[in-house]
Amino acid sequence: MYLNCHTYYSLRYGTFSEVELLELARENGVTRLALTDINTTSAGLNFVRRAREFDIRPLLGIDFRNGIDPCFVGIARNNEGYFELNHFLSHHLHGKLPLPVRAPAFSHAYVIYPFEKVLLEEMAQFAPHEFIGVSVRDLRRLPFSRLVELRDRLVVLQPVTFRNKRDFNAHRLLRAIDNNTLLSKLPQSEQASPEDQMYPLENLAAAFSEFSFILENTERLMHDCQIHFDFSEDRRPQNLQTYTGSREADERLLDRLCREGMPYRYGEPGPRVYDRLAKELDLIKQKGFVSYFLINWDIVSEARRRGFFYVGRGSGANSLVAYLLRITDVDPIELDLYFERFINLYRANPPDFDIDFSWKDREAITRYIFERFEHVALLGTYVTFKQRGIIRELGKVFGLPGEEIDQLCEGRYPASRLDDVARLVVRYGELIRDMPNYLSVHAGGILISEKPIHYFSATHLPPKGFPTTQFDMVIAEDVGLYKFDILGQRGLAKIEEALEIIRENQPVAFGRLDIHDIPRIKADPGVNALVRSAQCMGCFYVESPAMRMLLCKLEVDNYLGLVAASSIIRPGVAKSGMMREYILRHRDPERAKQAHPVLREIMPDTYGVMVYQEDVIKVAHYFAGLTLGEADVLRRGMSGKFRSRDEFERVRAAFMANCSKKGYPDSLVREIWDQVASFAGYAFAKGHSASYAVESYQSLFLKAYHPLEYMVAVLNNGGGFYRPEHYLHEARMLGATIHAPCINHSRAGNHIEGKEIYLGLMYLKDLEARVVQRIVRQREAGGPFASLEDFLDRVPIALEQLSILVRIDAFRSTGGEKHQLLWQAHLLLSGGKVTEHPRLFPPQHTRYAIPHLQGTRLEEAFTQLELLGFCLYSPFELLARAPANRHGSSDLPAFLGRHIDLYGYLVTAKNTRTHKGQRMHFATFTDQDGKVFDTVHFPPVAARYPFRGRGIYRMYGKVVSEFGFLSLEVVKMEKQDYVPDPRYAEVKTGTRLLQAGQGSSRTPSPGVTSKGSASLPKPFL
Repeated sequence: MYLNCHTYYSLRYGTFSEVELLELARENGVTRLALTDINTTSAGLNFVRRAREFDIRPLLGIDFRNGIDPCFVGIARNNEGYFELNHFLSHHLHGKLPLPVRAPAFSHAYVIYPFEKVLLEEMAQFAPHEFIGVSVRDLRRLPFSRLVELRDRLVVLQPVTFRNKRDFNAHRLLRAIDNNTLLSKLPQSEQASPEDQMYPLENLAAAFSEFSFILENTERLMHDCQIHFDFSEDRRPQNLQTYTGSREADERLLDRLCREGMPYRYGEPGPRVYDRLAKELDLIKQKGFVSYFLINWDIVSEARRRGFFYVGRGSGANSLVAYLLRITDVDPIELDLYFERFINLYRANPPDFDIDFSWKDREAITRYIFERFEHVALLGTYVTFKQRGIIRELGKVFGLPGEEIDQLCEGRYPASRLDDVARLVVRYGELIRDMPNYLSVHAGGILISEKPIHYFSATHLPPKGFPTTQFDMVIAEDVGLYKFDILGQRGLAKIEEALEIIRENQPVAFGRLDIHDIPRIKADPGVNALVRSAQCMGCFYVESPAMRMLLCKLEVDNYLGLVAASSIIRPGVAKSGMMREYILRHRDPERAKQAHPVLREIMPDTYGVMVYQEDVIKVAHYFAGLTLGEADVLRRGMSGKFRSRDEFERVRAAFMANCSKKGYPDSLVREIWDQVASFAGYAFAKGHSASYAVESYQSLFLKAYHPLEYMVAVLNNGGGFYRPEHYLHEARMLGATIHAPCINHSRAGNHIEGKEIYLGLMYLKDLEARVVQRIVRQREAGGPFASLEDFLDRVPIALEQLSILVRIDAFRSTGGEKHQLLWQAHLLLSGGKVTEHPRLFPPQHTRYAIPHLQGTRLEEAFTQLELLGFCLYSPFELLARAPANRHGSSDLPAFLGRHIDLYGYLVTAKNTRTHKGQRMHFATFTDQDGKVFDTVHFPPVAARYPFRGRGIYRMYGKVVSEFGFLSLEVVKMEKQDYVPDPRYAEVKTGTRLLQAGQGSSRTPSPGVTSKGSASLPKPFL
């Protein structure tokens, strides 16, 4: 009898989930009800999926509203009606169109107009599929209304939005958040009625007892409606079934493409390759996954045609067919990749390909997919209310000052000191915690379906302009819709742009360059030398301090070693202790004999240690005796994306029982299970690690042979793990001369000429993008700027924008001194209106007598700090006191096991906690010579000597070695002061004086020259 039920997917309106709605219905004896969320069908599929558990017959519809003003409720008679409703709603959501007062003439859906709306709009005529909805509240007015005469058009329309007073309070909070208003000022018109609740069926029937015909009409309407989606284990995939139009043609095409790809991948393939191919093709055809491979082949073929870089990764890299179709670049024969991790007879869902594109190319390839295939949508995902967001939103709702909201968000308060309003914010926050806040877009999921997407869901149109479903990945897979992952990353953009820069800066070398010759790159001694020395800054996935440390400990000097390292560093492996055990066994092969014989036999390459997701399957199958299907359930359960926890628990119980039957000791079983459990949500498939390692090797190749061009590309694509100044430092260490932005050399991004790198104008934080565009455009059209006057004649610019360029010394190529130019700029532009176009005729400029001025290195350095966020001189030149010694990274081996006093400029610090919950740090610094070293700060030191932001620290500690990797265990630490900013303070600059016209293109001074003693220094604190 309930035809208008809302869940919390009626965003910032509803208050409970679709499952809680079903529980509520069962408690009230309801066996049929319709889910009709407001302008969304997000919960529809899961509502139908779960309804069977509650012995409830589900109906689906939509509550169409403009804001919260009800228009009408649509109820689908069947799946075709659900499609009609979704299609109608999507049309209005895409165009941001207001919903009409009257519904269209649906062929397979009923329309119910609220009683109040019918009276307000004076509706008189109704089609056979249209009804008037009467709520319990409306019964008071019905006898006195003309509508009572329309007996066959009246049905029960009792809204269900709340279960109790608590829900109503949550609703009011959500409405205040949605209206961005104080709770005390929330209008009644923006709230639902507290009476919008579900009553037991007998109570509802009693309320309508005087109008039994309304109950009968409602019963007939509901009886005529049914909706069905297949959620069974043997359901058919709903993805596009064929690529060519027929299965037979698809299979022939796949066979042909594999044959054509063989010469490219293998010069002379042997029986092992052909046997593996036959096995894979047979299974792919048997499982009906041919079209999935062909669609991915189509996408990457288009990418190659356009010159886009991509990486096929995920478990798809375990497939030889994917390798031959050039979906992936990982040879599964070389790595002995486990095909059953990718596809096996027990797998119902299609294989998983993740295809990464450059962040610059991703939108273009997404647009191609939407144009190439008929039924396409991006996959939605919901962002929920979490602690900080709740406090920030409710703080505004309750009128807290911004400062108090910030303190609450950061947890900087003792509960005893909270005032009454702050306590309300914290307490009421629990009412909306984990509710959906707004609909977003999945990181890379795209659905390509056989049926129209609106068969399953309405779609909305985010800013990027691609239709997006109103449900997420989990329910999509439940109904048989499996995503294609089209992702964007900056690592590929760095490679792509580096090649463009090399073509411009070194055209001869570019002609000999083949970045896709992966076998040659993997065997290149120069590349492997970088891996061995961990000189990987800027390189994809291998540049972090933790990875650099691991490469040294493992003594990695080849591709296969990097594949293992890429997975070992994942949290699941590291936290379980398996990373340390792997290193020990790698460095001492005799130690591998401690592993259980079964584990050593099934994982010989990893010394009997679980490293990859495939290892979970192998251990479950060979060690615990689970079937491959059960093993895959275990693997998926560990991935964090698995729906059925009950099924997972059954497999876990089978794992334990089988191990007991095999006679394994309980301690061993627990140890192995703990290793398996540590993979939850973290472990990589081996093919995934191998795919990452290929991209890492391509990055390393470019850094080995074209380091400056590659570092420019890194900087132009957002850097990576470190701040821009550290990539510039790396480029300088590799032989580059770094120049501040220049009007005659700089572009928007960084630019290289030979070994001269000119910073991009984009680094000037307050310089407007349109000014940058004008400068570059005018220089390209009219040549270099000859003087400040020439610049002003050609580029419309305001005085404050010009001042930024002058202060950073961007006019140095014109021969002008910046202090004089700044005077001149004020004289030329002060009080003048900026013309938004270049002047047709050069004006006559008055020649002013400007005093002779000069600057200092310190002034320039602090100006760079202000305008760029970093300076181009050594930070050690800015110290108030010169360093007491010259100790650095190169001295660490001589001090192994002893204490050393040294200075370092902070690169990055990682905050972590011990198993007891105590805070500690790992940090990376550069020394006075620009070389990198690492430090460890154990809890007592971390508590006593905390980091105080960027800058130079003096440290005293013990040099230790772990597996050959040297680091400093800090005992004491003190941040060093910089000199006062000379632009605002009286300081002695001494020999740091710069002659007029000298700019930051000078090679940075090494700073301190006094050499400290090689003996053990005294503690400095």
